[in-house]
Amino acid sequence: MTKVVLASALLAASVSAQAGLITTVEAENQFVSTVSDSLDIIDFDEGNVGNISGDYTVYSTPSGTNQSAPPFGITSEYLSVPNPNQNGSATMLLDETYNFFGLFWGSVDDYNSITFYNGDVSDDNNIVASVSGDQIDDLLADGNQVSWTSNRFVNFFFTDGDVFDRYVLTSNGYAFESDNHSYGNVSVSVSEPATLALFGLGLAALGFARRKA
Repeated sequence: MTKVVLASALLAASVSAQAGLITTVEAENQFVSTVSDSLDIIDFDEGNVGNISGDYTVYSTPSGTNQSAPPFGITSEYLSVPNPNQNGSATMLLDETYNFFGLFWGSVDDYNSITFYNGDVSDDNNIVASVSGDQIDDLLADGNQVSWTSNRFVNFFFTDGDVFDRYVLTSNGYAFESDNHSYGNVSVSVSEPATLALFGLGLAALGFARRKA
């Protein structure tokens, strides 16, 4: 068993943790990650949709339906999962393994989730980690479509040698909207004092166990 540590804040923060996964939330008005300027980005504009499959639609803003509203502040194409059904998922297959992923997550809901995999694409048991909207932050996951309250860029840093080569976006309601998917390999500093400092800043932290493939 490996411990996954999630840490999130409503302001961007430099975060460290013990092992597994670290999650941070960027400040308001930040539509892309501040982690690195060399990340690959899928912005869903002009056919830039990556190697995606499953139950999804790329909308031009606005979509014309309140079931798949654009992430707050986004004025170009964005991804909505699923469509047209209420329950479904879409898979993004990457070209190699990475230890960082980020996305602008629109109107975060507790029924939205991201699951990261590595290895044989035919084996659904190759899960590296899975995170739902309420695990990012209970206060963030209120489904608000029209303010920064629940529309933020979220960063996922994998530590302890963990990497992923694909991710699955799932929604059990209307809907999981996102934009500016970013991925790459970045240096992640891990230190216990920095982790403890998060609690001193009043940031929410969640630890849970998951089984490695």
